Amino acid sequence: MEREWLFSLIPLTIGVVFLSFGVYGLRRSSALRRTGVVVKGWIVRHDVRRDDEGATFHYPVAAWTTRDGRECEYASRFGRGNVRGGFGVGAPVMVQYDPEDPRRFAIKGWDVATVELLLTVLGSVFTAGTLVVLLVRVLAL
Repeated sequence: MEREWLFSLIPLTIGVVFLSFGVYGLRRSSALRRTGVVVKGWIVRHDVRRDDEGATFHYPVAAWTTRDGRECEYASRFGRGNVRGGFGVGAPVMVQYDPEDPRRFAIKGWDVATVELLLTVLGSVFTAGTLVVLLVRVLAL
């Protein structure tokens, strides 16, 4: 086998990284759904950030009070290009948070597991595809 097999490490590495981030995110979302507490909160502002290409993303900042009386105000992990529906400043939202660490939270209807699911699927395809190609190359020798 020649050195060409080294190039297959690139999609394998990308696949493993995508798969790791996707599975981590799905597990985090699942744990939050199982043990999280749902309370009413409000969107107090939007953190607006620009990426390297100049695209603008809006990250809603939710404020809520935990069951034990702590005031919390955190920005969502997910940003979107525009704000639609009931996520404008002052809008009431349902927030699901981890009672042990309120920084781990999700805004119902805004934070979705689509990104984690996409990363998991792409990571699985890249990883499995690359491993199949490597296995075929090894068996063909």
